[in-house]
Amino acid sequence: MEKKKRMVSKIILGLTTLFFYLPILYIIVFSFNDSRSLTKLSGFSLRWYEKMFADSNMMNAIVYTIVIAILATIVSTIVGTLAAIGLSRCRRVLRNVVEQINNLPIMNPEIVTAIGLLMFFSAIGVEKGFLTLLLAHIMFCTPYVILSVSPKLRSLDPNLADAALDLGATPFQALTKVIVPQIMPGIISGALIAFTMSFDDFIISYFVTGNGVNNISILVYTMSKRINPSINALSTLVILLITLVLMIVNVVPIMKEKRRKRV
Repeated sequence: MEKKKRMVSKIILGLTTLFFYLPILYIIVFSFNDSRSLTKLSGFSLRWYEKMFADSNMMNAIVYTIVIAILATIVSTIVGTLAAIGLSRCRRVLRNVVEQINNLPIMNPEIVTAIGLLMFFSAIGVEKGFLTLLLAHIMFCTPYVILSVSPKLRSLDPNLADAALDLGATPFQALTKVIVPQIMPGIISGALIAFTMSFDDFIISYFVTGNGVNNISILVYTMSKRINPSINALSTLVILLITLVLMIVNVVPIMKEKRRKRV
């Protein structure tokens, strides 16, 4: 009976994994298709990668997406980490209120946030473009960083910073050499979430951008109305980029741990 349950569990796990990863494999395979067909393979070719790199609109969208994602990740990670550290030193009532407010952008539907940002930028007379897109991404990425860093801060000894100050460290040294290293896993997790959210966002980006500034999600939306296999090539590069980032994030700590053991 137990063997049957294990077998059924393995089958369900296999089908679930196949359900999630089969579309990704499908995209990768058909990015090398020789024809425009998205359902029938007719040979191996790199023509769609060549067409992608030759398309100025597509390359501009890639550049804008990466630049905005990196800038939004850096700013939101710094702001979110400092905000989380500040909240950890506040009174419980104030901390609970701010945390509930911080959860609003996460729980709020993206379409509502997008319309709110659109009305806000229009009210203050800011022309839609790169700046509004970057500010919007920083705005909705920061709460995720705070949410990721806060649990790590709760697990720390509340007297850790005071002990560092008593031993002669300056407040900045206590922050950078004592607090930050202890919560680094939470900071890295928050940064990865922020990068992914920024890289993948469509609804908010669609409402706040303008002047020819498009990211990959908006470009794919405009191209989805007609068959263009270059989308598969672009998607494959995005998958490889995300996989590479995940590998680096997971491999670097392992290598550091091995070096420490050797020393």
